Amino acid sequence: MASGSLSVLVVVVFIAGGIAVATPPTQQAANLSRSGSSTHITHPAGRHVKGMKTDTNVLAGVIDFHAHTGPDVEPRLVNDLQLVRLAKQAGMRAIVLKSHFMPTADRAELAMEEVGGIEVFGGIVLNRSIGGLNAEAITRMLQLDGHRGKIVWLPTVDAEHIVGNAPGHRPFISVVKDGKPVAELDEIFKIIAKNNLVLETGHSGPEESLILIPAAKAAGVTKILVTHAMALGATVDQLKQMAAMGAIIECCWLGYLTKPDAKTGAGPVEIAAKLDECAQAIHVVGAQHFLISSDMGLKNYPLHTDAMKAFMAALKARGISNAEIDLMTRKNPAKLLGLVP
Repeated sequence: MASGSLSVLVVVVFIAGGIAVATPPTQQAANLSRSGSSTHITHPAGRHVKGMKTDTNVLAGVIDFHAHTGPDVEPRLVNDLQLVRLAKQAGMRAIVLKSHFMPTADRAELAMEEVGGIEVFGGIVLNRSIGGLNAEAITRMLQLDGHRGKIVWLPTVDAEHIVGNAPGHRPFISVVKDGKPVAELDEIFKIIAKNNLVLETGHSGPEESLILIPAAKAAGVTKILVTHAMALGATVDQLKQMAAMGAIIECCWLGYLTKPDAKTGAGPVEIAAKLDECAQAIHVVGAQHFLISSDMGLKNYPLHTDAMKAFMAALKARGISNAEIDLMTRKNPAKLLGLVP
């Protein structure tokens, strides 16, 4: 998981109905620093752990397509460099850094330069903080040194599907009106197509995504990822339609965990019923149409690397084969990022 030879100590407690994962504390997540070729983590109990060996087999070649890190508008568990070091240590192939509020291509380039030996990518989320459906912001991202910006997310925290359905809603960004993509998306789709970027649907509703996908394809976009589709309410029938249109469907570990209990201090617990639904959808639609990622970064939740391990194990326990896991964690994300699968 980091640039040396270590593993973060994680306590897993088996309880009825799921697994509770003990994660680094809120005040001090995983305090990583480098000394020569070794990596150190100050653990929750205050112990200074050094030189511990990590099982690199499970995550070897794995790509996490949805990783939140600091610095960010909201508190994060680890920063960019900490996560990239941890991912490299675990043998992962690549990380995609995501922020709801700021572009991450520049941060990805800096992390790659600092750590080395692992691919780091970023992108831009078209929320209000960068001007909404702002084609110029995408163009400028493409001009950044290193060219690590590969993903364009449609609005997430400012999506009409999220904000418009909340009581007393604040301003939001529409991506579909009168059954068609809004006009601003014409230029955005053209830029994405011309530069072979990945279009993510963000927090668009499944009905919106089913309108956006064919429109983007008609504009020449070839790489489309439906952001945690099931968490946004997509049914299996809708997933089948998305897959038939050529989109890849994302499932995120965050969506299969309960929230931490602030009163008791208990960590998140796996939601077995939702995981059953995820595995069933993969069986029915086909693993070739999916990728799985962590969506980790919130404090009091697992580290991204531990989340990926847990997700893979949970799916295997539900009959998903090693070959299918390989498709969803290595081959499909690699193709989207332009890496050799």
